[in-house]
Amino acid sequence: MADENHDPQTLAFYDREAAAYAGRRLAKSSRLTLFLAALPVGAHVLDLGCGGGQDSEVMLAEGFEVTPLDGSAGLAGIAQARLGRPVRVQLFEDLEDDAAFDGVWANASLLHVPTAGLPRVLARVRRALKPGGVFHASYKAGDGGGRDTLGRYFNFPSEAELRAAYGDAGPWAALAIRQGVGHSYEQEERTWLHVAVVRPA
Repeated sequence: MADENHDPQTLAFYDREAAAYAGRRLAKSSRLTLFLAALPVGAHVLDLGCGGGQDSEVMLAEGFEVTPLDGSAGLAGIAQARLGRPVRVQLFEDLEDDAAFDGVWANASLLHVPTAGLPRVLARVRRALKPGGVFHASYKAGDGGGRDTLGRYFNFPSEAELRAAYGDAGPWAALAIRQGVGHSYEQEERTWLHVAVVRPA
């Protein structure tokens, strides 16, 4: 792997497949509903790895202030056209915001961060949250990093590995991990780990 913080082959996949990936019809996530319910009215949310902008679109429609961000310029361009507003093109490890967001929504995005770099990226997300801010991320469960049939890299962590990575990123006021079953882009059924944490007030 060329970089311990991101995988260039995975980014190239999303740039190449941006139109097909962003064109999927997605139902509103029940987990997004729960995440938004934990935030104050009009809260500022970082959509970290916004993809085609579907979740940002939901959050904006519900009155939240949203900063969409994606590491793929191809996906960010499609999200920008969908949302009618700028989408930040930035690698997760380059996040420099400090106490800027009430919430960070990282749905199926940090699962592409190489295992060695995950604590460093999580620390940057923690810094970007305001005290008391809420952070949701989802990962495909497994027993170590590897590639799927499309050539994308996934960190495939266990629950214990996630707890260790989040612990290395800094203290949290609360940390909950819940399992669920879901389908991937290529329609493979997988166990997912959904992590909800709060930055201490």
